[in-house]
Amino acid sequence: MIETTAEVPPELACPIAPVVDIVFSRWTTPILWTLNEFGRHRFVELDRRITTISPKVLTQRLRQLERDGLVVRTFHPGVPPRVEYEISDLGRSLAPLFATLAEWSVNLDKVEQARQAYDASNRKLHPRN
Repeated sequence: MIETTAEVPPELACPIAPVVDIVFSRWTTPILWTLNEFGRHRFVELDRRITTISPKVLTQRLRQLERDGLVVRTFHPGVPPRVEYEISDLGRSLAPLFATLAEWSVNLDKVEQARQAYDASNRKLHPRN
């Protein structure tokens, strides 16, 4: 192994960092999970299912996901015109990752317990005046 003093770019130091940036941004994960689990949705259906997202942010995220190739937008002309969104094959390739994360979610209680224990010990070490 060759040692170097040059700084390593973050994407080489942690090769999953770019993936995390794409897939795990604030609203990307719930959108992709919803489309993967429940299939094709119209905008209003996604907005109703992901209740905590604003329409503006949903529009922005859907455009970015379409640009990244993770979501397919289909326009249906007519009166009224209709737009549907579905997860692409590339987006669907993330399904095993979502399944693994869902399995890991049983540990969330342990995370909460760890946080409470940390906060309690931190209060003893650093009481507020």
